[in-house]
Amino acid sequence: MTDNQTLQTYIDAWTHSVDSIADLLSTLPEDSWNRATECPGWSVRDIVSHVIAVESELLGDPRPIHSLPSDLRHISSDLARYLELPVDKRRCHTALEMTSELEYVVIRRSRALREARYAPEDLVRPPFGPLSRDLPYAELLRLRAFDVWVHEQDLRRALATPGNLDSPAARIARDHLLAALPRVVARLAGAPADTTVAFDVTGAQEFLRTVRVTPDGRGTLDPTVTLAPTVQFSLDWETYLRLATGRGRPGPVKIDGDEELAARILANFAVTP
Repeated sequence: MTDNQTLQTYIDAWTHSVDSIADLLSTLPEDSWNRATECPGWSVRDIVSHVIAVESELLGDPRPIHSLPSDLRHISSDLARYLELPVDKRRCHTALEMTSELEYVVIRRSRALREARYAPEDLVRPPFGPLSRDLPYAELLRLRAFDVWVHEQDLRRALATPGNLDSPAARIARDHLLAALPRVVARLAGAPADTTVAFDVTGAQEFLRTVRVTPDGRGTLDPTVTLAPTVQFSLDWETYLRLATGRGRPGPVKIDGDEELAARILANFAVTP
């Protein structure tokens, strides 16, 4: 795949998810906008506000002038506070105001993506405040596809409208979350050397992966199936997604092997901020 094809893959995945969000909202009654989602502290309106805010900032729009309330319990970091400000600013907006703003920012962002002349390796600043570090342009697009799709799934669960678990962005999300597995097992969960941890995931994004911990304590991701792993997790794709993004109480997870190590892995499974 060429560099241009890679960038277009990420853009197409982002477009598919953001258009899907717009479709979900097109007939949403006013009283459903305040429905809670599994994203801590955020309603349906808040998720949409976040998507609007990030894409607006990528367009160079100024951040709103606003003071956050002091009693928001889900704010636990400087990043969370930074992301919350434009969300809280929009909590009084009507459904029509929200859908209109989303439509407008998507039109502008789509045009900006078509006209962009960045190479994949060009460094750009992500819209996450002064603590952000520059990222390669391709990485930024990949992360935007991932983030928007994860929030599309937040909305779908809150609104009981499942779908797109096998979309283009879902495949990007799968690879993004799999890349974090070695760190989860070896570093965060502290699995000892020579440990093998197998993941048997079924559903729309089906895969088998084994994390092996090397003698020097590093985790490696192996697409082959291992016999008699130290721990094996068997679960469906949506449960895997919810665990990896720290969403609610997921469905059942079948565990075989070392239950103490399995508990440590599950306790450290969330890899999103």
